[in-house]
Amino acid sequence: MDQFDKATELEEQHREQALAAQARRQPNGHSYSHCEDCGEPIPEGRRKAMPGCHRCIPCQQLHEQGGA
Repeated sequence: MDQFDKATELEEQHREQALAAQARRQPNGHSYSHCEDCGEPIPEGRRKAMPGCHRCIPCQQLHEQGGA
């Protein structure tokens, strides 16, 4: 196994662990219907694309930038 294979395997393990941790934090793995920051409805397309999301896209972007 070369370094690239090891790095790929390690990345895959980290991703699996992160997804498992996220699933444990979300009750029943369901998306919220409204953003926890602004209270606006989270569009169905986002909830389907990102199961377990709890922010609308603008609030998530703000959160990722350290603004929330």
